[in-house]
Amino acid sequence: MSARKISRHVLQRSALSLAVGMVLASGAQAQSNSAGAIFGKASPGDVIVIENTQTGFKREIPAGSDGSFRASSTPTGNYVVTVRRADGTTLTQNVTVNIGTGTAVNFARMTKLEGVEVVGSTLVNPIDVSSVESSTIMTREKIDAIAVPRNVTAVALLAPGTVKGDNRFGTREGLASIGGASVAENAYFVNGFNVTNIVTGLAFSQVPFAAIAQQQVKTGGYGAEYGRSLGGVVNVITKSGTNDWQFGADVVFQPKSLNDSDRFTYDPDRDGVFETRVSEQTERTVFSVDVGGPIVKDKLFMFLLAQAAQIERFGQNEGGSDYYKSTTPQGLLKLDWQINDKNLLELTAFRDERETDGKVYNRAPGDLSWGGGDLAGTSYEKRGGDNYIGRWTGYLTDNFTLSALYGYGEYSRSTSDSNSETCPRIVDTRTVAVVGPLGVQGCWVTVTKGVPDAGDNRTAYRLDAEWAIGDHTVKFGLDDEEFETVDGAEYSGGIYWRYDETAPGNTLTGNGGIVPAGVTEVVRGRYFKNGGTFLTKNSAWYVEDTWNVTNNFLVYAGFRSESFENLNSLGGSFIDVKDTEAPRLGFSWDIEGDSTKKLFANLGRYYIPVYSNTNVRLAGAEEDRFTWYTFTSIDPVTGAPGGLAALGTEFITSDGNVPDARAVVDNNISPMYQDEFILGYQQQLTDNWTAGLRGIYRELQSGMDDICNYDEPYNWALDNGYTDVEAGAIAGAVNHCFLTNPGQDLSANVDLAGDGNLTVVNIPAAALGFDKAERKYTALELLVEGRFDNWFLQGSYTWAESKGNTEGYVKSDNGQDDAGITQDFDYPGLMDGARGYLPNDRRHSFKLFGSYSFSDEWQVGGNLMDHMEIYLQMECRQPITLYSQMTPLRKAMLGAQWL
Repeated sequence: MSARKISRHVLQRSALSLAVGMVLASGAQAQSNSAGAIFGKASPGDVIVIENTQTGFKREIPAGSDGSFRASSTPTGNYVVTVRRADGTTLTQNVTVNIGTGTAVNFARMTKLEGVEVVGSTLVNPIDVSSVESSTIMTREKIDAIAVPRNVTAVALLAPGTVKGDNRFGTREGLASIGGASVAENAYFVNGFNVTNIVTGLAFSQVPFAAIAQQQVKTGGYGAEYGRSLGGVVNVITKSGTNDWQFGADVVFQPKSLNDSDRFTYDPDRDGVFETRVSEQTERTVFSVDVGGPIVKDKLFMFLLAQAAQIERFGQNEGGSDYYKSTTPQGLLKLDWQINDKNLLELTAFRDERETDGKVYNRAPGDLSWGGGDLAGTSYEKRGGDNYIGRWTGYLTDNFTLSALYGYGEYSRSTSDSNSETCPRIVDTRTVAVVGPLGVQGCWVTVTKGVPDAGDNRTAYRLDAEWAIGDHTVKFGLDDEEFETVDGAEYSGGIYWRYDETAPGNTLTGNGGIVPAGVTEVVRGRYFKNGGTFLTKNSAWYVEDTWNVTNNFLVYAGFRSESFENLNSLGGSFIDVKDTEAPRLGFSWDIEGDSTKKLFANLGRYYIPVYSNTNVRLAGAEEDRFTWYTFTSIDPVTGAPGGLAALGTEFITSDGNVPDARAVVDNNISPMYQDEFILGYQQQLTDNWTAGLRGIYRELQSGMDDICNYDEPYNWALDNGYTDVEAGAIAGAVNHCFLTNPGQDLSANVDLAGDGNLTVVNIPAAALGFDKAERKYTALELLVEGRFDNWFLQGSYTWAESKGNTEGYVKSDNGQDDAGITQDFDYPGLMDGARGYLPNDRRHSFKLFGSYSFSDEWQVGGNLMDHMEIYLQMECRQPITLYSQMTPLRKAMLGAQWL
């Protein structure tokens, strides 16, 4: 229905508003992560027929004794809902089902309103009194109407409560911080399959952007069906075929000249150079073609999309320049088989792959001219892989639905470069940097070299059921995931040299060496190597109940229990946490009973698993040692020092062996979790405008990180009756970096006598010198949406404050992506002054986007972000018409477009 047609039915719409609103609360439930639901009221004895004319999907459901009905796990799309009454009369409504939401239909008060269409607009989200969640749905129509970069993160950032994280994390498009959490704490789904890469949480598999049908962003309050996230949930549904054959093509070109960025800094004390320049340009070309339609009408459908992309990035800095060229052969195949009215089968296969070839150039110190310089080396990187998803949905009875999912995903992380075997990593921090400008030089290209087959495989199973019992709708289910990680790394050239200034008599960090007389410069050589194959196992079960206490008041209660097991490279379990408890509770009150005013709240606990990066760093064969030296020369090609003389003894953090699984993790370790409280209000201001207000509070209850201090546990052991040898063993166990919950008591298994027998030693939190991990997020969100005949507008303002002493799983301050084992809490001194506003604290966030249609073919869209990113687009939409059937004017226009 067009907007103009809606405006001509204002009187009929008003007549229906009370009826529709009354049932919006009467069937409220959290919905499936890949479908929606249709529910409402009719008369006892009525039969409700739900049909998608585009696919032939059809269900018949009898109304209950109270007239209520519900069609759960309904695929997204447009539906005709018809009620057949005992006297032979019928009433019809048209509705739209969106991902994860319930769509209300009410026939109880209707008599002669046949033919009236109530269509859920795909551009403006109606007030959904059936949910306690905080979520934003972006349909394909809305995504195409506004101006937004073509990636999942950019669409997610349109939701209130989301901000862009540090650009050193994740993909070139960046990642979103949701609700104050770090960018590594979100969960991503495609057609119900969790595609989050949990090595560091900074990657996820993506379908080609043109294949997205809907994207939902849950920023808080999500039900027990969801877990393994402290930030938000990004839920993507792909396009599917229908009974009409459709063909499409999409071309996007982004020239480098339109995204140049220069930054200038002035440093008169460094190398005599007063200007440091950094610039980056990206040129992007993306082409996709797709086809969709019926293999067997009303039964079997296919949608196929192929995409080719080329991305070129040009970067320049004071010391040189680089050039990277990425090719991304991607595609998606979706098959939908409606076996019969009781069984649906969906099969999805998609490729998310990117190969990048790079060249790195060096320039002489002080040379600020623009150009390539001398070729230093080349690099290669491969990311992503293939994913396969199978999902069955069975409507076993009118009131009971069961679905089962199997998913398998591959993700490559292989890297290589031309110089990694012979050129060590070099960093020069001296005031006058002999080894190159900015303290970086030599022939090394990448910091570390990885193992050739680095990558991950995920296998997942899940089962979900929904059972309507009177005023209650009960959902329950379980899921199981196994994540295999192959990883390993060592410094380029096998060693990392760091030049430092010092003074005679100084004590060197780590090994306690003393700087001899006459020495003012030293160099540290660090050897680091790790690797292996690791398994991470996550499982969960959940149960939830939505109780319609009255026609306009519902109570939601859910419970989720998760278990996390992480295995070392020998297959031994070093983290095995079972039966966590994550309750969820909420209510939704349709104040007037007509869905125009909604008050809602939710309270919940959320856990996140221990990421596979922890397996690699703490439970693999890792060698980490360093030595300080004096030096007499520097190799002009590699930058490596010569004429070395060691200062002090070698400091060994890890000896290259796989540590005892019992000796690296706190016996009472708790996964990181937080509590959340949300109170919200929404109101329909006019027929065309809605507004909302949400207050959010999130508090981290248990952080997780490694600690590496020696003195504090050593002194505690001496003070509590342990011998010097035993105290050294206790301190050594912790000093080798020990995974725990900072600020809480520590329970460690320690070899006190050096005979291989482990003894449990409990160290109180106060003795370790660390405060409890803290992160508190407080926010107030204002939302507004409106639509008239030719345009729509949506916006939000968020005031937020994020305070504490830890960002979470990653650390923006230094770009550290060691999820769960960052620099935070390594030593007490590092945490001095750590409490304050956190990196993802954005006090004020303003977002405004919308579009205006000049005609059915032409529209303009705009998008204004708080950090002054402004996007504009002009779009022309034309139906496919044979050239021979075009008018002379249309033929001329087509020719002009090609020219």
